[in-house]
Amino acid sequence: MLKKIIDKIRTFNMFCGIGESEVYQNEIRIKNYPFKPSSVFPKKTIRAEEVDALFWDAYPPLIKLKDDCIFISREYSDELKQFAEVNDVRTFKPIWNWQWILEPYLDTEYTEETHKSLLKLLDEKGIPLEEVASLRSEVKDQMIKYNFDTMLWEWGSLGLLDVLAAMRVKYKAKKFEDFYKRAMEIQFRNIEYNG
Repeated sequence: MLKKIIDKIRTFNMFCGIGESEVYQNEIRIKNYPFKPSSVFPKKTIRAEEVDALFWDAYPPLIKLKDDCIFISREYSDELKQFAEVNDVRTFKPIWNWQWILEPYLDTEYTEETHKSLLKLLDEKGIPLEEVASLRSEVKDQMIKYNFDTMLWEWGSLGLLDVLAAMRVKYKAKKFEDFYKRAMEIQFRNIEYNG
C-alpha cells in the first residue's frame, strides 16, 4: 500500500516546470531551475558571452551552454531573439533527436512505417538502432507513467524536457546526473548551426 502511495506521489511530481527566467540585454537570469545536474541549478545569471547558441523558436526555447541545454519560458522568445541579435549569439536549427526517440510514448498510432522512418532519421543523426533500443528500454516505463498515468495524454510531441522531468523522479541523484549528461549529449549530437 505504501509503495502505491509513493509511486502516485512520484508520478505527479514529474511536472516540475522549468523555473523562472528574465531576459535582459546582456544577461539571462534563471531561478528555481528544477534539474540539479544543470549548470544553472538552482539559479544563475548567464552572461551573453557564456551562451554557445540558442533557439528561440522552440517549445520551449533552448539555450546551449557548453554541453547543457537550458529551457526558457516561451513567453520570452522575442526577448531571446533580440538577445541573440544584440550579442551576436549564434543560433541552431531545430533538434528532433529526443522527439524521435520518444515517439512511441505519444497518445497516437505508432506504425511500423513510422518506426522505420524514425530509425533512419536517428541513424542519420548518429544515433544507431542499438542505442535507440537501449534508450527506449530505459525510459519506457517512466514515459508511459508521464504521459498516461498523469493523464497528460500528449499526442503531438514529447522531448528532452519531458524525459528529464519523468526520469528525475525515477533515479536517485547520482544516476539522474548520469542520465542527464547522456540526455544532453544526445540532444546536441550532430547539432547544426544557422549561418
